[in-house]
Amino acid sequence: MSVDIDYYELLEVTREADDATLKSSYRKLAMKFHPDRNPGCNESEAKFKQISEAYECLKDPQKRAAYDRFGHAAFQNGGAGAGGFGGGAGGAEFGDIGDIFESIFGNAFGGGGGGRQQARRGADLRYDLEIGLEEAFHGKDVEIEVEVATACAPCKGSGAEPGTGKRRCNMCGGHGKVRAQQGFFMVERTCPTCHGRGEVIEKPCKKCHGEGRVDQRQKLEVSIPKGVDTGTRIRLTGKGEAGPHGSPSGDLYIFLHLRRHSVFDRDGTTLVTRAPISFTTAALGGSIEIPGLDGQKHTIDIPAGIQTGKQLRKRGAGMPVLNGRGMGDLVIEVAVETPTKLSARQKELLREFQASETGEECPEVKGFFDRLKHVWTDLTE
Repeated sequence: MSVDIDYYELLEVTREADDATLKSSYRKLAMKFHPDRNPGCNESEAKFKQISEAYECLKDPQKRAAYDRFGHAAFQNGGAGAGGFGGGAGGAEFGDIGDIFESIFGNAFGGGGGGRQQARRGADLRYDLEIGLEEAFHGKDVEIEVEVATACAPCKGSGAEPGTGKRRCNMCGGHGKVRAQQGFFMVERTCPTCHGRGEVIEKPCKKCHGEGRVDQRQKLEVSIPKGVDTGTRIRLTGKGEAGPHGSPSGDLYIFLHLRRHSVFDRDGTTLVTRAPISFTTAALGGSIEIPGLDGQKHTIDIPAGIQTGKQLRKRGAGMPVLNGRGMGDLVIEVAVETPTKLSARQKELLREFQASETGEECPEVKGFFDRLKHVWTDLTE
């Protein structure tokens, strides 16, 4: 870079410009002259290198002070800024270049700057729990047992042998990332020694081998609320897998599955059951009692002349509303049963009834055969 060009002029700022003004002007100019936005233009590439060098100097308070006092001579012949990390053409801070890339290309280059890698949270876990319809109706506290990675007790999750500690990583200097020059780009990657943590364990814990967590079976109490259904998910915060080296634990998700009930089917908050009744009850009317999941007997009135498939509804005798007030309904689907075992006297009474029929007692039967007569007449004419 020519020493005759003033850094402040390159960045189009005054000598009194603060850090925010410097960065804003640098980003604007870097985006304007970036080689990827000006392919094949040598002038733009040279300009990009110049403004990168200028910003690398002026953003550092010590380098800026030296430049303000001695100008470019401060960085020549072993001056105050010579040979420093990131110095020279293209030596802009990776985080700022990453910001530019992100503005131009999105997050494809993983912009956002260096720094220690944040603690990796433990994994979330899933547990499938089967319960009965009665348990879903009343709610219940259930004890489950899961095998999960938990914080190591001897080292309290740190991964270090008790009485020892951690030290700053020599490879990355505690930053968690290392940088390498590739052309006029500065490439940053996770430190291979500390894996981004910025520190290393001097003596790993014998129990967990430095991981900070061990697998063990754990008993947990799960409170199942009233009204749950298949697919309901209960979250136990912090009861998932412990994070490595003392980082936060994940969550445990309980997925509920309802066993099939011997009497009731469920449709949301509605309970449905099929109730067979005798043909005399269907003809004359009456009532039946259905024991509900609430422990009460619900009387269902049967109107005279009811047919198979007719549904009767009992309000408020169904399932409770999850996390709310109120109850669903109980629906009874009627099925009229024809007797299969009759005594001689019963048969005699039925024959007397049959002899007294006029055809008006069963209008659907009469209507059906009347339609058949019309079909037969049309076919024979």
